[in-house]
Amino acid sequence: MKAKYIEAKLGRTNLVVHKDGFGALPIQRANFEDSGALLARALDGGINFIDTARAYSDSEEKIGRYISGRRQEYILATKTVALKAADFWKDIETSLGLLKTDHIDIYQFHNLPFAPKPGDESGLYDAALEAQKKGMIRFIGITNHRLPVAKEAVESGLYDTLQFPFSYLSSEKDIELVQLCAEKNVGFIAMKALSGGLLQDIGAARAWLAQYPNVVPIYGIQKMSELEQLIELMEATGDTVPQISPAQKAIIERDRKELIGNFCRACAYCMPCSVGIQLNWACRMDACLKRMPLPGLMTEYWLQEMNKIKDCTQCGLCKTRCPYGLDIPNIIPRNYRIYMEEYRRFHG
Repeated sequence: MKAKYIEAKLGRTNLVVHKDGFGALPIQRANFEDSGALLARALDGGINFIDTARAYSDSEEKIGRYISGRRQEYILATKTVALKAADFWKDIETSLGLLKTDHIDIYQFHNLPFAPKPGDESGLYDAALEAQKKGMIRFIGITNHRLPVAKEAVESGLYDTLQFPFSYLSSEKDIELVQLCAEKNVGFIAMKALSGGLLQDIGAARAWLAQYPNVVPIYGIQKMSELEQLIELMEATGDTVPQISPAQKAIIERDRKELIGNFCRACAYCMPCSVGIQLNWACRMDACLKRMPLPGLMTEYWLQEMNKIKDCTQCGLCKTRCPYGLDIPNIIPRNYRIYMEEYRRFHG
């Protein structure tokens, strides 16, 4: 007899999934063998929703290689960054081939600066409708980091699902967006459930997200230890919605006090940097130093990476790309100084 887990319906798609999804972005950083073990264990452990993207280098290929033979066991979502219909068709054909499937359950427009509509000059939405008629995709979704674009997409009535950052660091406006999705019967997929790794207690994050019945979080998983921790939590709660414990409430309150506001979500849309700075780490290094084990950051590797900040040309391109409007050219020199002070103190 299979274990029972908390479930959620993805809006008008009527797709019912377990309320703990597998975000497949991080497996692009793992080797093929380890990725295969992760994906198989996720399915064995009861996870039945997998989200990836054409832009996640070899993530789709790994999914296709290792679990396409178990396709009936999971709901599959992927994405395209195409801005024109011709590129849309290239992406969807590539994705179907790499994923080794004849259909994608949810096909999403991936953080575009606009919400595609029927008849617009991009031709993207019309292409998605045609792909739907051909049976290549079942439902049309959109992902975004920009609140106005996300809200416009939901209110348009054109999209079956929205994927948007959502965690206990989210603002009241973000919560209103979740509520709008519930009103419009649009499935809400929560990316950045752990805010790009800044939130260290997955139990607290999971219990907070469980307050929202229409939200399906996807957790970015790269290591088996991370996956086992999630599966352990799933097994502990079963099909009972977890309640926020006093200890978890204290963690949430502390984290919100320290982090809420204009912080880097590690989305990496500011990259690539012309001089090779890892901007998604450099922008939040001050928070990482407070919240992550120091030995892992006090290495020769990270010293060299942070030293690249000295080569910053102040071109400002990263700032124009950031969906949250962060002043990256001024943030990273400050974080470099903080890092160097900590590095000298750590190494004596």
